[in-house]
Amino acid sequence: MSASHAPHPRPSSAPDRVSTAAPPTGGRLAVVGAGAVGSSVAYAAMLRGSARSIALYDIRAEKVRAEVLDLAHGSPLAGGAEITGGDDVACVAGADVVVITAGAAQAPGQTRLDLAGTNVKILESLMPQLLAQAPDAVFILVTNPCDVLTVAADALAALPRGRVFASGTVLDTSRLRWRLAERLGIAPRSIHATIIGEHGDSEFPLWSSAHIGQVPLQDWTDGAGAADAAGAAEAAGAAGAADSPALSREELDRLGHEVAGAAYEVIQGKGATNLAIGVAAARIVEAVLRDERAVLPVSSPLTGYQGISGVAMSVPSIVGRAGVERTLEVPMDEDERARLLASADALREVQRSLGL
Repeated sequence: MSASHAPHPRPSSAPDRVSTAAPPTGGRLAVVGAGAVGSSVAYAAMLRGSARSIALYDIRAEKVRAEVLDLAHGSPLAGGAEITGGDDVACVAGADVVVITAGAAQAPGQTRLDLAGTNVKILESLMPQLLAQAPDAVFILVTNPCDVLTVAADALAALPRGRVFASGTVLDTSRLRWRLAERLGIAPRSIHATIIGEHGDSEFPLWSSAHIGQVPLQDWTDGAGAADAAGAAEAAGAAGAADSPALSREELDRLGHEVAGAAYEVIQGKGATNLAIGVAAARIVEAVLRDERAVLPVSSPLTGYQGISGVAMSVPSIVGRAGVERTLEVPMDEDERARLLASADALREVQRSLGL
């Protein structure tokens, strides 16, 4: 099924107009699953110009046809990407990147790891079909629990290292930067802080290497030069404490916990997280199709990383045309390294229960 549309040519006498739509990046993207997340990935990719061609695949014929038409109707107003799709897996043929969102959705009160058994079985049926249609693609897992599913998909695919990975904590990192920006009144793009580990309850921020601009977060001060509330009082002396103290360790811990549980609040309120993960996935697709070699906290199978092997976890990684090209060893304090090992243990236990 094809529902592509292209804008009509403009007469030469028409006045010039400036378009805010991004021109599509070269390359073909396939999104598997036309539910709330998959449709949001396709929509974000269309608006951002992430790919020249976007195919949406789902076994629900009526649902996927409706989503393809809805996207295609808006494509002339966006980057002009070709929009196709349907309920035949052949629609993903020749894809350069395949984003997998198909699977059971996370229900209110359910952890991502609770979904593992159901979604591993779905993946075992799906992956061989996708490989037959797009053998040269980079595969990006968004379905939860994405870390566990990445290990399963990597074993099923038997592709070169790095060609199968997950969106990981790219969205969690965006949530963290947004929250810090809101708290400190700083532009989010100037905040360099990363969430690593499991995409789930045991994830955590790397506070020791976080920066605002070129200033380490642990050295960030308020307008009066105070590093924390106690320091503000001491520095101000008889004049009293300075206004707007920088973040204390207790507040940093609270923010990290808040970010780790952010999805639960969204799911409780609207039933699913879909918009932000759509944007996050589109950003990762761009890094691959444009061969950016961008550093992103995606989740890939680790071997000997900080002594960790046999699990997929999010760590800062170089992402380019070959997928995850390199995982970066980043400085960690003792507490952060202990939390990374604990996160790996939690994932390893789930994999063991599933025979992975």
